[in-house]
Amino acid sequence: MGCGCSNLSACCWSLDQNGSIPEADNVENEDKGEVDDLPAFREYSIETLQMATSGFAMENIVSEHGEKAPNVVYKGKLENQRRIAVKRFNRSAWPDARQFLEEAKAVGQLRNHSSYLPCCCTYGFSGEAQPMKWVMRLRVALHLAEALEYCTSKGRALYHDLNAYRIVFDDEGNPRLSCFGLMKNSRDGKSYSTNLAFTPPEYLRTGRVTPESVMYSFGTLLLDLLSGKHIPPSHALDLIRDRNIQMLTDSCLEGQFSNDDGTELVRLASRCLQYEPRERPNPKSLVAALIPLQRDTEVPSHELMGIHHGADAVPLSPLGEACLRMDLTAIHDVLEKLGYKDDEGAATELSFQMWTNQMQETLTSKKKGDVAFRHKDFRAALECYTQFIDVGTVVSPTVYARRSLSYLMSNMPQEALNDAVQAQVISPIWYIASYLQASALLALGKEDEAQAALREATELENKKNATS
Repeated sequence: MGCGCSNLSACCWSLDQNGSIPEADNVENEDKGEVDDLPAFREYSIETLQMATSGFAMENIVSEHGEKAPNVVYKGKLENQRRIAVKRFNRSAWPDARQFLEEAKAVGQLRNHSSYLPCCCTYGFSGEAQPMKWVMRLRVALHLAEALEYCTSKGRALYHDLNAYRIVFDDEGNPRLSCFGLMKNSRDGKSYSTNLAFTPPEYLRTGRVTPESVMYSFGTLLLDLLSGKHIPPSHALDLIRDRNIQMLTDSCLEGQFSNDDGTELVRLASRCLQYEPRERPNPKSLVAALIPLQRDTEVPSHELMGIHHGADAVPLSPLGEACLRMDLTAIHDVLEKLGYKDDEGAATELSFQMWTNQMQETLTSKKKGDVAFRHKDFRAALECYTQFIDVGTVVSPTVYARRSLSYLMSNMPQEALNDAVQAQVISPIWYIASYLQASALLALGKEDEAQAALREATELENKKNATS
């Protein structure tokens, strides 16, 4: 299910797989059509979300909470390569699926022309790898304030548990505010799962979230941006009162901003952290205060973030080059040389079941398929691999990859794409599967989606080479 605003990321929700939403199989909302190039609001079946997240694979987890907030967020990818984030609730959190659906719909219908599903990856503001630049931190603050202003204008002023983990960045490096915070973790659950030291004081007294509570949480975010750390507001306010601003400032930012800019951000954070809710600013005034602080507005976010942009930004491997020029013979050679060494655990499973007649026949089909594939008899390979897959006793990503290429060789790109996606469901970080998706998408004439798959394949291959 999607939602959107200028800086609000569109996401999906899912109940636990034993409690999927009834009649939720690709149903379009009749009242909401397409908004420019945005997909219409829709419900997805649990099977679709399982496919998108490679079976809710651990490799796709981007954030999770403990028992107080039993939910996990996964990154995912739909068949059309659109990036999504999937928040999976424990079934006990929302016993009534219809209540869950109504709440999700209310959030999902927030959308406008500049929202889209992002690549859901999170970044720390400071760290060993690449600390975020001051200019980018101010851009994050502005984009989040604009997202909150938009939500407020649409009657959704309450954002639950606003914190750094709610920030995602799209493929362009632009910051987005996850729409998950617009829903509670459960129908009657707590709105905050963070340390009590960071919780608005009025929430501790009443247990209720107000628009002013959201502003308090925004203040803690400004402290995170300034310091690169999660500093308790009470300690930060003591430092501000003692004019010890240097202790609040990330050492990685030295020389990147003027004293006036730093002082203004501290002043804005302290206003948000006022004990009395009525003394805090509203989202509109936050936006007005943050706009004058913006610098280098003409520089794209991906440059400030140091993110590679476009297929040409990252050197392609020989396999990547072969996919880009649709050299199917070269891809065949790679798959043939690779063999089955990426099928972890498959050999053990096969040997254990060798004694059954059915398994013997299945193995015979696979062996015949391998012989046909080696000799480039792709029609025979398709027939034999299909016999192996249809039995379903053993799951092999390599067989799906080989059948995918056989479909490409037979001018059946949609079937090739389906098999390449299935190979990645079985093995989420297998770069071969992503490369085959790129080739199938190119054959289907889907250039943009193919480039996205090619970038992902290159990243996965580079990661594998770095660890091997």
